[in-house]
Amino acid sequence: MLAGPNGAGKSNLLEAISLLAPGRGLRGATLSENTRKGPSSTDALWGVSATVQRDGESYEIETGLSAGANGASRHVWLNGAPAQSSADLGELIQMAWLTPAMDRLFIESASGRRRFLDRLTLGFVPSHARTSLRYEQAMRERARLLKHGPRDPAWLSALEEQMAEQAIAIVLARSDVVERLNRALAEQREAGAFPGGQLRLEGEADALVAERGATTASGFRERLERMRVRDAESGRTGLGPHVSDLLVRHTAKRMEARDCSTGEQKALLISIVLAHAREHSHIGDGFPPILLLDEIVAHLDAVRRAALFEEVLALGAQAWMTGTELSMFAPLSGHADIFDVAESRLTRISD
Repeated sequence: MLAGPNGAGKSNLLEAISLLAPGRGLRGATLSENTRKGPSSTDALWGVSATVQRDGESYEIETGLSAGANGASRHVWLNGAPAQSSADLGELIQMAWLTPAMDRLFIESASGRRRFLDRLTLGFVPSHARTSLRYEQAMRERARLLKHGPRDPAWLSALEEQMAEQAIAIVLARSDVVERLNRALAEQREAGAFPGGQLRLEGEADALVAERGATTASGFRERLERMRVRDAESGRTGLGPHVSDLLVRHTAKRMEARDCSTGEQKALLISIVLAHAREHSHIGDGFPPILLLDEIVAHLDAVRRAALFEEVLALGAQAWMTGTELSMFAPLSGHADIFDVAESRLTRISD
């Protein structure tokens, strides 16, 4: 538990931890945006390292921005040896997080909801990060050929074949996680302090894969081939999991999440993340994901704060929480390490 005033550095610590998982971290920032800001900044490089222990084994992981002949680029190291990409970390460490910016998840663009679902999917399908990366690389290359040429049919077909295979894997992985979460949320219903919800995927790619026989790459590839002219004119790929949306419904109120109050939307998000952690603890090695909960207790009443703490303790998950008021963490005294954060320094005040 990290308590301290705004700007003390609490979120920076959570973001550093999040960068040890595949992807851009909890802010979704680019590598250069993570560098130190200010007139005293003379070195644009940064790094994060940690020791991860699981199943009786210890792993040293590191990532950061390194200088090279072709400019700065991200490096990832595992036990002192370079890894292929940050996607390799997904096999070792899983995380889920909530930040204040996500309080508007249900009313803003679909891209944020896709990122949220993909982060949850990584907990069950570690290869999802690598699959998504391959899909995006093939999609960008196809878009470049359609815009600048040459529009070689064989080359385009090969890229569309790769896109189709990865797209189907992405849709199936997401669908499986949605099914798991719906089952967990249905079992919970309104038994706790957090509302039950129902998730569903909406998009042409999701509908295609759901149809009988549409899980073969050939059908998906043929659709992409027919869309070449339209995609070239629009400058974007109109079919694929990159344009899908995650919709959530408040089951008790029979209301779409986007139409719920701000407080209910946050409660739904917490309910989904907790359901994900519970489901994850039932599979594989039984480890729940690391939870990064930034300013999580803000705008929660006392009943829901207590319920959140009870859920996290019952999960046995490693959780990092931040807040401005130390008093809000009082129920965790004796159950957690509590630190005061001031001017980027941590002082332990309870354990």
